[in-house]
Amino acid sequence: MYCISKKLEISAAHSLQLSYESKCSRMHGHNWQLEIFLVSRDKLNEDGMVEDFTHIKKVIQSKMDHANLNEIFDFNPTAENIGKWIVEEFDTCYKVNVQESLGNTATVIDENKIKGIEFIVK
Repeated sequence: MYCISKKLEISAAHSLQLSYESKCSRMHGHNWQLEIFLVSRDKLNEDGMVEDFTHIKKVIQSKMDHANLNEIFDFNPTAENIGKWIVEEFDTCYKVNVQESLGNTATVIDENKIKGIEFIVK
């Protein structure tokens, strides 16, 4: 089994559509800290990798960095929804930590991608 992770910082703005009154409904920005976890059960790609670190960075930064997330996504850009989008972007991605500010982190885990793999998800 092969496991890799990639850490990224993304600068992006968003406003949230909420069912209650909140200052987060106004446009504001974050320096998002992302940690992406990928796994391959028993084989690597033709280049000997689970996924190229540069490719992971390019996919995420080209979409999100220095962007208004409300303009690029068709969902409410909460930390949880951004994590879900990242997990779905990569076949081998099973877990993402999305930190929008110190002390505020969402973790998204796709249990279907790790079924049958015996290891501790940290």
